[in-house]
Amino acid sequence: METFSALGILIVFMVVILIKTAVVVPQRMEFVVERLGKYRKTLQAGFHILIPFFDRIAYKRSLKEEPIDISAQTCITADNVTLEVDGILYLQVIDSKKSAYGIDNFHFATAQLAQTSLRSAIGKIDLDKTFEARETLNGQVVMALDEAAENWGVKVLRYEIKDIQPPRTVLEAMEKQMKAEREKRAVIARSEGEKQSTINRAEGDRAEAIALSEGEKMKRINEAEGKAKEITMVADATAEAIRKVAEALSLPGGNEAANLEVAKGYIKEFGNLAKENNTMILPANLTDVASMVTAAMSTIKQTKQPPKTRPVARKPAGNSRPHTPPQAT
Repeated sequence: METFSALGILIVFMVVILIKTAVVVPQRMEFVVERLGKYRKTLQAGFHILIPFFDRIAYKRSLKEEPIDISAQTCITADNVTLEVDGILYLQVIDSKKSAYGIDNFHFATAQLAQTSLRSAIGKIDLDKTFEARETLNGQVVMALDEAAENWGVKVLRYEIKDIQPPRTVLEAMEKQMKAEREKRAVIARSEGEKQSTINRAEGDRAEAIALSEGEKMKRINEAEGKAKEITMVADATAEAIRKVAEALSLPGGNEAANLEVAKGYIKEFGNLAKENNTMILPANLTDVASMVTAAMSTIKQTKQPPKTRPVARKPAGNSRPHTPPQAT
């Protein structure tokens, strides 16, 4: 019995030693090992054996990105307006040894430094620029934290402002200002619309007047060209008719045909005159149609003959005067 009791105690002792010496480090974790109270080494992910009663795991660090909630704090802007600002900080351990021995609690230190850096950054700008300068404020906080956290083995990745809460009176004033600004933009937009509408109407009237004048101009040009062509065509037709009449008169029997046409025309026109007028002046030789035809034909023959040239009087040569006969006494 005593042998079995001793064997059981030995087995329990060996299990305890194995638990103390065998260490499994998970992925994305690091363990800081101390030997007799002094830093020994940093264990990476995997299985490790420690010396019992000499080595111990002093710190465990996660290499994952960690979010830290920054509680709301009171900040004063450059124009003396009080704001309630909260945010969130993202950091990551990059050196487990420095995070263990460089500072006692890097989470608390980074949170406090983020608050003080944010208050300092907001105190340099006015209230109106606070809401539109979030990116600038975040960058300033990250720059201040990253410079200080370098000795802590911590990398500050980013900082984001979650909410900015001004006092109620400031909110009411901002709402009134925004309402006035919207009304101002509405008035400006309406005036710009009316201005553009007036300009468009004026340009439309101008274009319409120009189009009408151009149309009237083209109309008159076309009418003038039409009349000119009409006159030209009538003149050409009249000239062609006269030419053909002249050619017909020169042919055999042309004069007799012309006499007949003149007589027919005379009788026709005289008949029309009798129909249109109540009072007529009759020629003395009304029945003598042949004499009228003869007069018309003589006129046509005269127009066919070329014009006679008049003789030019010659001036006597020298200064001699013409001889005048002596007058009888």
